[in-house]
Amino acid sequence: MLALLRIPFMKRNLKYTIPALLLVAGAAFGFRYVQQGDPEKESLVMRLVAEALQGVHYQPREINDAFSEDAFTAYLEMLDGEKRFFYQSDYDRLAKHRFKLDDYFQSGDLAFFEESSALWNRRRDEARRRYTRLLAKPLDYSSVRTLEMDAEKRRFPKDSAAMDAFWADYLTSRVLDRLYDRAYEKKDSVNADFLPGHPDFAANEAEARAKEREIHDEWFDGLESMDRTDDFGFYVNAFASAFDPHSQYFPPQQQEAFEIEMTGQLEGIGAQLQQDGEYVTIASIVTGSACWRQGELEVGDKLLKVGQGDAQPEDVVGMRVNKVVTKVRGKKGTEVRLTVRKKDGSERVIPIVRDIVEMEATFARSALLSDGIGYIRLPKFYVDFFDESNRDCSEDVRNELRALKAAGARGIIFDLRGNGGGSLPAAVGIAGHFIDQGPVVQVKTQGQRVRSYDDPKPGVEWDGPLVVLVDESTASASEIVAAALQDYGRAVIVGTKQTFGKGTVQNMLDFDRAAGPFYAKQQPLGAFKLTIQKYYRVNGGTTQLDGVRSDVVIPDAYQYVPYGERELDFALASDRIAPAVFQAVAPSPKRSASIAAAQARVNANPEFVRVNEYSDFLRDQQALTGLPLKWEHFVADRRSDEEAVKRFDRDSERSDTTSAVLITPSKLEKAEEDRRWLRAVRRDPTIVESMRLLADLR
Repeated sequence: MLALLRIPFMKRNLKYTIPALLLVAGAAFGFRYVQQGDPEKESLVMRLVAEALQGVHYQPREINDAFSEDAFTAYLEMLDGEKRFFYQSDYDRLAKHRFKLDDYFQSGDLAFFEESSALWNRRRDEARRRYTRLLAKPLDYSSVRTLEMDAEKRRFPKDSAAMDAFWADYLTSRVLDRLYDRAYEKKDSVNADFLPGHPDFAANEAEARAKEREIHDEWFDGLESMDRTDDFGFYVNAFASAFDPHSQYFPPQQQEAFEIEMTGQLEGIGAQLQQDGEYVTIASIVTGSACWRQGELEVGDKLLKVGQGDAQPEDVVGMRVNKVVTKVRGKKGTEVRLTVRKKDGSERVIPIVRDIVEMEATFARSALLSDGIGYIRLPKFYVDFFDESNRDCSEDVRNELRALKAAGARGIIFDLRGNGGGSLPAAVGIAGHFIDQGPVVQVKTQGQRVRSYDDPKPGVEWDGPLVVLVDESTASASEIVAAALQDYGRAVIVGTKQTFGKGTVQNMLDFDRAAGPFYAKQQPLGAFKLTIQKYYRVNGGTTQLDGVRSDVVIPDAYQYVPYGERELDFALASDRIAPAVFQAVAPSPKRSASIAAAQARVNANPEFVRVNEYSDFLRDQQALTGLPLKWEHFVADRRSDEEAVKRFDRDSERSDTTSAVLITPSKLEKAEEDRRWLRAVRRDPTIVESMRLLADLR
């Protein structure tokens, strides 16, 4: 069987590995792939996953006690990472197996899975009875106490009384949140009947508890809809995640179902939603979609309420993601209002007019700025291997470069901020517009020689001063381009301290093909996304974990918030290989001095100083994980946070600092969208600083 597992990876056609160069998150989805209680199939899937990880993974690890403990930790995190269900005695009981999971995994033994799944189901049912009982009477808002919000700082409750106390505090925090929102929703005055001591407070508090009961019922209905097959999916992927964060098992039919689900979740506003405990959060935003054009919704935002136009918004905390999706999506032209909690803890109402995803907004576009500076924005790498008539981002960037040159551009800003990657051939082609032949990226496969992907075309489209803009969301194929241009000395990299740091390649392995006809009765068996390669810079370094380091560092509000590949459990390490043979351009005599001058300007710029102050504030806030539960203390804490956020919010004060005009023609119906895009370009302080840098380089 192991020999068959290698077959799909013998192909050298690049297009089969390209999808893996997309920035992906190893999120766990609901699984519906085996017949209810089919241990024979489940055991076979476990053995197939084990053999794939050991035989084909780029960096296989030994299946031993250390691996077993890592898989155990990952599995418990999936089941009860917030420590709301299991007692300490439950953990101790399950932990007796923590050094045995390696044996179960290789043999396909399901005993621990059966035990843990049954225990989880019992504790879930118990939790439903608990919150139902606690929400049946008024909660305590008068005693001085705090709720520790960081589960890593808490232990599992020792007994039923301790679990009751935790849930009482947790539910109190939820109801307090609801009462505070109603009391201060007008912002200019207090809605006194939601304050303790008011004659109507008892009725409003009871209504808030009833709403919380409704929300928790929704949440638990979703949990109870999960069956043995869902539990088995979490279990198998705990083993996969102990190898690396991007290897993941996909059951039969899930690829098609996933595509349908993605389409449904993206319909309306263009955001992919995911479940994160009781919250539904923004997992990704489709470039060019309605919410992308609106500009306020961000990855990581937590959805609190969803409102249809001017209607009263509905609380969605605790709802399952599928139900929230039905409330968010709707007909083109209708408005949905999302109340979200941002990373800094502030809350914001974001109105979005639903639309279909406008793919044109994902394409490269350019503008001519003041002093003859050309600006090109590439939101993503796109290419269609099967239809030559479709647009290719490499060709589009080339056309934009030619248009800017014809318009008299004397320097280019190439913006890759927020670009999560895509097509590797397109990345190679784009880098080739700025270098005269030579290697762009090196790829290493387990047991094979390092392979180099080169720009084969002589000549360049642009050989003048070049700045590449990046941020922490610049990932994968975008990092390849930025790294190559930096290594060749062709560009100055401007942006956050480093980019995302994903330097691995995944491919899909068909388990039906791997198992063969001898297991036809158990098929379909599903597929496995497996990390099979790492890519390296031409200088021998890697973007894995390290990302691409900026030459000029621009402060970022979330620079101290854990983010990127380096924050993922079991991410592959950074290492080096031999450099490729390449010819860097001769360094400009002005380069070092220009970079130093740009960094000095950034450090002294009042706007960037304020960003640094805000990031310091957020770093301090991360350490404050205790939430006060006495009403007066809770209000003071929320008001303090809101006032702090207001002090740093200066977006409305920005004004135009450069001119910007479109070079390539646009559709008439896109005039308003173009106006907003150009306005954002004119007011972007990073773009303005890049213009000054290019002037120095000239």
